[in-house]
Amino acid sequence: MSTTNDSHAFETSRRGFMAGSGAALVVGFTLPSMGGRALAATDTAFTPNAWLRITPDNRVTVVCGSSEMGQGVLTAIPQLMAEELDADWATVGVEQAPVSQAFNNPAFGMQATGGSTTVRGHWDVMRNAGATARAMLVAAAAEQWKVPAGECRTEAGHVMHGSKKLSYGQLAEAASKQKAPEKVALKDPKDFKILGQRKARLDTAGKTNGSAKFGIDVNLPGMLVAVMARAPLPGVKVAKVDDTAAKAVKGVKQVITLPTGVAVLATGYWAAKKGRDALKVDWDFGDKAGLDSAKVTAMLTDGASKADAVALKAGDAGITPAKLVEATYEAPYLAHACMEPMNCTAWVKPDGVEIWAGTQSQGPVQGILSQVASVDPGKVKVNTMMLGGGFGRRFAPDFVIDATLLSKISGAPVKLVYTREDDMAAGFYRPASVAKFTGGLDAQGNAVLLKAGVGSPSIMAASGFMKIPESGVDSFAMEGINDHPYSVPNQLITYGRREPGPSVWFWRSVGHSQNSFFMEGFIDEMAHAAGKDPFEFRRALMDQQPRYRQVLEVAAEKAGWGKPLPAGVFRGIAVVQSFGSYVAEVAEVSINADGTPKVHRVVAAVDCGMTVNPTIIERQVEGAIVYGLSAALYGRISLKDGRVEQGNFHDYPVLRHNEMPKVEVHIVKSTEKPGGIGEPGTPPVAPAVANAIFAATGKRLRSLPFDTSQLKKA
Repeated sequence: MSTTNDSHAFETSRRGFMAGSGAALVVGFTLPSMGGRALAATDTAFTPNAWLRITPDNRVTVVCGSSEMGQGVLTAIPQLMAEELDADWATVGVEQAPVSQAFNNPAFGMQATGGSTTVRGHWDVMRNAGATARAMLVAAAAEQWKVPAGECRTEAGHVMHGSKKLSYGQLAEAASKQKAPEKVALKDPKDFKILGQRKARLDTAGKTNGSAKFGIDVNLPGMLVAVMARAPLPGVKVAKVDDTAAKAVKGVKQVITLPTGVAVLATGYWAAKKGRDALKVDWDFGDKAGLDSAKVTAMLTDGASKADAVALKAGDAGITPAKLVEATYEAPYLAHACMEPMNCTAWVKPDGVEIWAGTQSQGPVQGILSQVASVDPGKVKVNTMMLGGGFGRRFAPDFVIDATLLSKISGAPVKLVYTREDDMAAGFYRPASVAKFTGGLDAQGNAVLLKAGVGSPSIMAASGFMKIPESGVDSFAMEGINDHPYSVPNQLITYGRREPGPSVWFWRSVGHSQNSFFMEGFIDEMAHAAGKDPFEFRRALMDQQPRYRQVLEVAAEKAGWGKPLPAGVFRGIAVVQSFGSYVAEVAEVSINADGTPKVHRVVAAVDCGMTVNPTIIERQVEGAIVYGLSAALYGRISLKDGRVEQGNFHDYPVLRHNEMPKVEVHIVKSTEKPGGIGEPGTPPVAPAVANAIFAATGKRLRSLPFDTSQLKKA
């Protein structure tokens, strides 16, 4: 998901700060859903409306409302708090928050994780909470010592005055009785001791020793396991079910038809899967009968040619330039391909609902399930588990809804597992898209015209919680094109919404994932048509974009742009801003005898604002490059006769170890507020590789995944 980094969205009222009772200092916010009632803190109890707990044993516990799916939020969020608290990092721990409005992501007003917003959204909130707690601890110590608070200082979990020293644990009870200040001063970044440092991740030990629990690990007494035959496309309905063979499988207890498909419930996973495989389901495809990839492409091409809405207009797009450049780009639907299969364990009880799931949207899920089970939202308990990959897929509520319905109907706790084949063949996808470009150059080779038409489904319309604005432009469908950095005087960029049928959803980097391939590929085409170096051509068009320009220059310098390479190896470059961060990547590529490209090295320059944890940044960019490169080389969801053709990694491959290029990540120092980092490394890699392939072969690849048959002939 993409959101605007609006500073007003991050303001939090001090009215909600409170000091809890007992021997623990708690700083948090009141819960509107609970009428503002504060929950008391004790030495051992978790406090659901608090960001921070300090106990007499000197443990500092930070409560994180965001979901951990490998991106490092369970470390980054504590770093924000610990910095302003002046905590001893060795005493800091983290807990997963329950669902509560207190833990809403300030970036978009609900408890959910997406859009690379966790650090961006909590940058001010968590630092203010830490600074407030620190002020209360200082006030408690000053009161005990009978000295002015201004004479005290803090360091590594202690308050000090002259030779006197008290730990935060020793002060916890007294500090909890202090009044929270209305306003606190935050540190100057030059004084940071924890932020910007390579702190070890707090979740590493649990993931290493197996104590960290993912959704798939949940087991309950009397639990049934469900596997579903899912409707191939939205709107496809169950026409007829023959469950005779399924019910004959040992361990199968029940077969239930839902609006989304037919579920087999059994005492264990393999019995449920065997029963599901034995089902005979006839589907009513309705108007989806016969849908195939060719029809999808035709619809989207029509959308790219016939505009429904104008996304950007500048100057006179009707000019006749000295030289025209025209090209059509396309990208397919893509699956998320999470390593942990989609799963949820649900238990509908007489007094409410409890679920265990690796979900990115626990806040919205609570409200949705209250409707599914016809109970008050306060009666729905969501246990957020570790996520074995999210990439946007686990923001969707389908798997938790199905699990809850099955528990409600069966009367038992149910663990629902979507097999990889089920989710890949009947899940949610990155939208397919087609973009038609026209560029114009003057006699000196300067860019004077840029026209683009995009045909794509709408994620906003599909989301269930957004609406397409009156302009008719889905911002996700256009991001990466209508917000490009290039100073071209005459522009017309349009959107044509077309809905072929498959469910579309947020996918790592959302619209930037395909649009940056389109845009950066076409800019490269214009550079070559102008007879100019692709790096210099871009740089010249960025006179009003200093952050874009800086990462472009750093990436080029670190990659040795313009310097000789080994025989047969060529470079390509691309630069993209997404989620408030700027990333330029240079790819070094050669072409094998069979036409397949070999990516040797990717050099990335990243400006993501002020740095929280350099190691996390590097790992996220490396992972994003793997994700984007997998999609560029292999990713495709195709349709035939109304069904998806792919089912698992044998026909939807991901990058293998022996294909992994060397990746260098260079972090550009910045004094700006943090941008996102989980997604911005993905968009530039496909165009950088495609541009390198053109440099190597003279063949311009304009569709994803790369058609290597063209290269074999090169």
